[in-house]
Amino acid sequence: MAVRGMYRRACLLGLSLIALQVSADATWQYYGGDAGGRHFSDAKAINRDNVAQLDVAWVHRSGDAERHADQMVQTSTQSTPILLPPEAGESLVYCTPFNRVIALDPASGEERWFFDPEIDRGGDRPFRCRGVAYYEEVRTAAQGDCRHRLYMSTHDRKLWAIDAHSGRPCRSFGEDGVVPLYGKEGHVAGDVSNSSPPVVVDGTVITGSTVIDFVRSKTPRGTVRAFDSLSGKPRWQFDPLQGHRDSGSANVWAPISVDRELGLVYLPTSAPSPDYYGVSRPGNNTYANSVVALDIATGDVRWHFQHVRHDLWDYDTPAQPILFQWTKGGADIPALAQLTKQGFVFVLNRLTGESLWEITEQPVPPSKVPGEVTAPTQPKPIAPPQLLDPFLMPEQAWGLTPIDREDCRRQLAGLDNLGLFSPLSEQLTLMFPGSLGGANWGGGALLTDSPVLITNVNNIPFTGRLIAVDEGDVETKRDHPAAGHRMQVTMHGTPYMVEIGSLQSFLGIPCNRPPWGKLVAVDLQAGTILWEVALGSVHEMGPVTAPFDIEWGTPNLGGGIATAGGLFFIGSTMDRQIRAFDVRDGSTLWRYTLPVDATAIPMTYEYRGRQYVVINAGGHHMFARGFGDYLYAFALPR
Repeated sequence: MAVRGMYRRACLLGLSLIALQVSADATWQYYGGDAGGRHFSDAKAINRDNVAQLDVAWVHRSGDAERHADQMVQTSTQSTPILLPPEAGESLVYCTPFNRVIALDPASGEERWFFDPEIDRGGDRPFRCRGVAYYEEVRTAAQGDCRHRLYMSTHDRKLWAIDAHSGRPCRSFGEDGVVPLYGKEGHVAGDVSNSSPPVVVDGTVITGSTVIDFVRSKTPRGTVRAFDSLSGKPRWQFDPLQGHRDSGSANVWAPISVDRELGLVYLPTSAPSPDYYGVSRPGNNTYANSVVALDIATGDVRWHFQHVRHDLWDYDTPAQPILFQWTKGGADIPALAQLTKQGFVFVLNRLTGESLWEITEQPVPPSKVPGEVTAPTQPKPIAPPQLLDPFLMPEQAWGLTPIDREDCRRQLAGLDNLGLFSPLSEQLTLMFPGSLGGANWGGGALLTDSPVLITNVNNIPFTGRLIAVDEGDVETKRDHPAAGHRMQVTMHGTPYMVEIGSLQSFLGIPCNRPPWGKLVAVDLQAGTILWEVALGSVHEMGPVTAPFDIEWGTPNLGGGIATAGGLFFIGSTMDRQIRAFDVRDGSTLWRYTLPVDATAIPMTYEYRGRQYVVINAGGHHMFARGFGDYLYAFALPR
């Protein structure tokens, strides 16, 4: 269907009513709140006036901490539960890092059923499961088994369909409820896995993948696959790296968004391999580091927007595209907001992929690596402003004392520092932001009655360099560098290994002025920053825990949600706290200290007249600050 025809049809249907597959309400049936990833709920029983009274309603323990105690250090607890509709059993359902699916009573947290796919726990990739997807399969009997289904893609690369009432596999799907996602290539669990939930629309279930980072020049392909939601038979597949035989990845590990009325699915694609060396993949690597819109029925590309050309910085598209309605200057346009690790917010027409803000071209320094040809420019929107300032010169070095400040100044003076998109070389180079972002997979929350987007941002500089190696050199590896760590990884098949870590003084303190993690509120239509505040306290990050909060912001992984009660809820920080902020100005209205860090996105729902806020608290392997298997629910006193 031509784009122009699609636009006419959308206008006739009234896009203000159908901008998303479902409107936001007081339930939470999708990982992102709705099919367009807005992270917003109409629930308002908990609001600015009473949120200070919020207290623990119940706590559920999954049992993973006891069952898999020896492997908890390899976990990232990232699951966001969903609440099933009454006809599907009205359970609160979530998955553990080991892909166990658990259904709970929404009022008490008591377990109703569980499903354990007994995954292959091989490989060295961390275990994580961000969520499951719900779908009513109308091609089955109205009261029959598996009319209401849950879909999950697992660590060992299998797609399961299970009954939402019982947790039993849907035997008609694939082979006894499971479709293997490995093809003839026969990858192992550590090479290709899954983290984000699939999406299901119009009888089609669509899943991306998580592909091993950094280790090899040629990694598995990041092919997106679609299957019939009833039978599990293949429908289509899409390879973002068409024409690049000597590369891999460009996979879709972040959550996917869907616009059912327009018949489009929106893929946030990642970087091609190897992440920091592009000689073997010349050109822009089209479809990598992009938002790609596919036809749901056929998998055909309708448009794409590439936000990083020939990526040499591991700037994956990290977050779910957020679908909303752009109303400005008399125009009423279906829009999409894409957060990036670079700290940009690209606002696109989601019918055409055209930017709704003018795009400028930022010059990129040439590479010093033999044979490497950088893209001469990178796209940068004129608005909204970049969510962090990547400019960091020696005179801006920060420290608690003149001694550590001078240490940072000296380090900065010795760096190759030509600004954002400085390519790595054998000289130590500033990477600001690093591969954590900026924004990451937690994404943002869009207030339903306004174009205001609230998101959490990392604000820590990194440094990196390429080290010439012989092919036979021994490989050492960390999955990703976190604060205080350096990773060193051999990119097999290239002449180099890469070393990356945070830029900090000898005291272990970042060399830039805090906050090192922050919340930012953006007006997408005005193109302005409304407010920003520090996110997180560093009182537990030093060698000795301080007895009071020090709100300088911390590295953060996870995300937040907004509600009609005027609140923004988020964990994500390295201080074990979940907080509620006032969406008007970012002031903190409530906080609660959990047993371990909550590096997951919360959710909220109303059940039998009571509103609950739920968050998964289990820690994160990158932070290494303790692990657990907690699911906390908060509510107002009865």
